[in-house]
Amino acid sequence: MDAGRAAEVAAARAQRARQGDRGTRGPGAAATMGGVSNAGLPPLPSSDRPDTAARLRDALLGASFTADGLLELLGAPAYAALARGETVPALRATRGDTALEALVRLFLLQQPVPHAQVADVLPVDTCLEGGWLARAGADDLTATVDVRPYGGPAGEDWFIVSDLGCAVGGAGGVGSHDEGVVLGVGGASTTLAGITVRTPVASALDLGTGSGIQALHAARHATRVTATDVNPRALHVTALTLALSGAPAADLREGSLFTPVRDDETYDLIVSNPPFVISPGARLTYRDGGMGGDDLCRTLVQQAGDRLNEGGFAQFLANWQHVEGEDWQDRLRSWVPRGCDAWVVQREVQDVTQYAELWLRDAGDHRGDPAEYRARYDAWLDEFEARKVRAVGFGWITLRRSDSAVPSITVEEWPHPVEQPLGETVRAHFDRLDHLRAHDDAALLEARFRLAAEVVQEQVGLPGAEDPEHVVLRQNRGMRRATRVDTIGAGFAGVCDGTMSAGRILDAIAQLLGEDPVLLRDRTPAQIRLLVEQGFLEPAD
Repeated sequence: MDAGRAAEVAAARAQRARQGDRGTRGPGAAATMGGVSNAGLPPLPSSDRPDTAARLRDALLGASFTADGLLELLGAPAYAALARGETVPALRATRGDTALEALVRLFLLQQPVPHAQVADVLPVDTCLEGGWLARAGADDLTATVDVRPYGGPAGEDWFIVSDLGCAVGGAGGVGSHDEGVVLGVGGASTTLAGITVRTPVASALDLGTGSGIQALHAARHATRVTATDVNPRALHVTALTLALSGAPAADLREGSLFTPVRDDETYDLIVSNPPFVISPGARLTYRDGGMGGDDLCRTLVQQAGDRLNEGGFAQFLANWQHVEGEDWQDRLRSWVPRGCDAWVVQREVQDVTQYAELWLRDAGDHRGDPAEYRARYDAWLDEFEARKVRAVGFGWITLRRSDSAVPSITVEEWPHPVEQPLGETVRAHFDRLDHLRAHDDAALLEARFRLAAEVVQEQVGLPGAEDPEHVVLRQNRGMRRATRVDTIGAGFAGVCDGTMSAGRILDAIAQLLGEDPVLLRDRTPAQIRLLVEQGFLEPAD
């Protein structure tokens, strides 16, 4: 892993530490779709001066104000602390007089710096005119926005713009109670970017763009990128993020959910890190969608099907209610639109008290008046009690438009560590489902398979025993699954190298074990299907 990716991972890990490392929306994630009010927030830099953004970008790169440069300057502990919203270690690491230290204090730590210290590095007058910098007294300068280096997946040097003090959350909350505040990159942002399928496409839609991180990723492989948000300030910030990162401009549209999208518009890729927090009121635009319960996430998923081209993907982070007397998996299956395959992964479940505390702390309510904090906490529990909600699930939802008469819908719980990025794993999952759907048992036995890369076998049993109690196949890549198999399943998987059909392999196993080959062919396809579906075996064709 290079330093750019290490910086991204450090931010993601810091964010996950506050939410159980389940890779879903954490405090500080950037997405907005609720009501908007920018009262109390400072003016943003001009978004219609690309020459200014280009000159600033060149200056930042020239001073090594990059993810790699910051990691080298600050060291891993201070960088990780900065991702948690803690600035003291970074302040201590930037007490020198180098240009890079001055830029860190200016754009990341929001400290005034002497004009003379950056005059030879930044185009100061141009940045003042464009609104990126402001004067503080006679000799000092301050930044008007947070500018955070971000390492792209192919080593790109990108920059994420957000409101001052709102790059990520921290122990004290997001740093602003203004409902129109625009946050930077948190654990949810990097998780969604990591699970997104990255095949070249003609059109991509980033719904609820926030600071523009998903639009920035999409610009690498989509010819046309549309980014929407109900918060006009977020659209402005997205334009700044794209310009400062040297990415093509996106088609920016104001509005909630699919409202800004014309009836005749469809896309090859839709991504959204929506305001999915289930709360008793829409207080903060970036997280509270304004609909009751999990209705916003349900509506988003249900409406996405009609907006996808055939073969297109829609990928979301979401929360969903665990309602008394209802199977949560059935609840999620009911959301899937017609004509779409789906893969839903629940990464974490919190009881309603944990959930309320998480988001009260995200807003910094725990640092205010104790009586007001208790009243708000009580209101959250009243809301959940009225809806008979016992817990809230966090996870990922991926749709793929197949127009199949019999769609494949997988809803599962997987709270274990995974290997990011997962985009290729997601794409391969749906490819394998297509293969299984096109092959009945007879055709499956005529097909050839190969064992997926880095799958190992574990045998569990008493020391010295002649035979193991059970055999486990384990993936060391992607979802990192483990599944228990019998002796025949283990032997079958071990022989799969793409050269022999499944039926011929079973016939050889039957002969070796003295079993009836017909009976073995009859009972084994279900196990083969499971191994293929879970990614232990891959079609060789």
